[in-house]
Amino acid sequence: MKAFLYGLGLQFRLDIRSRSLLLTCYVVPLAFFALMGGIFTSVMPQSSGTLIQSMSVFVVAMGAVIGVPPQICEEYSGSIKKVYKANGVPLCAGVITHFISAFIHLLIVCAIIFAVAPVAFGASLPQNTAAYFGLLALYIAVSLSVGCVFGLFGKSPSSLAMYAQIVFLPSILLSGIMFPADMLPDFLRYIGYIFPATAAYGAMTSFAAWQLPVLFCELAAMVALCALRLKFLAKNFSFP
Repeated sequence: MKAFLYGLGLQFRLDIRSRSLLLTCYVVPLAFFALMGGIFTSVMPQSSGTLIQSMSVFVVAMGAVIGVPPQICEEYSGSIKKVYKANGVPLCAGVITHFISAFIHLLIVCAIIFAVAPVAFGASLPQNTAAYFGLLALYIAVSLSVGCVFGLFGKSPSSLAMYAQIVFLPSILLSGIMFPADMLPDFLRYIGYIFPATAAYGAMTSFAAWQLPVLFCELAAMVALCALRLKFLAKNFSFP
């Protein structure tokens, strides 16, 4: 346990120094929040009631789907996994430390938005703060599990940028955070239900009974894919 906590602390510090994670988890999301927060509340004053939720969805989608996969892919397609094998460390350790570290970073950024949005843009706080952060934590977990799948199955960090857009762009455009999902054609609205952002944003703004099971099923499916991929990598691993 001590070794795991040391590895987690090391990963957290490495993430802070990572330019890519700094951009995707902090700089770009907070810049987007500063710019779009003012635009949303000026053009659509009613958006102040859901500004915190919509900006949090954007932050998590960018950090988890675009920021995390290249780091995991680089680690598991390179020589670092040989260090795990040589020292008897399970291959899953790298994914778990990346997951927890990114979870903390994303939660910090969402907390910043939660604290700043009411002061800067007159945004309304969620009616139930505990439920909001519980749903947010679940959404972060689901999104990071998607990012872990991309990272484990990716062939190279450079190619992941293109594939990550398959999840990131629909998450932003079809979830309802940019404009009401009711404005979309029916077939696009149904496609949007595939992505975690749609169910998470809906749950954080107007909770419905179907949203939690969808998020938990997506989380279970992604965790299963990660486990299968790690099992395959461990089985087919060999030193040169």
